[in-house]
Amino acid sequence: MDKSEIRRLQQYLRGLFKLDALILHERANKDDSVEVNVGDEFIGVIFKDEDEGETSYQFQMAILDIDLPD
Repeated sequence: MDKSEIRRLQQYLRGLFKLDALILHERANKDDSVEVNVGDEFIGVIFKDEDEGETSYQFQMAILDIDLPD
């Protein structure tokens, strides 16, 4: 993904989640995905998929049960 595409995704997600602390970072040696952080905390990865002339993005986020409230 290029920097313009990353900025557009970040702007969309910040508005969607109402969370200005959400930051997308390029991944080393990967051009089909970006890391998603909230502040300094890594929360997931967005993968870009291009199929039959259409582009979509998949956000994968793992939630550990130890992080959930009792």
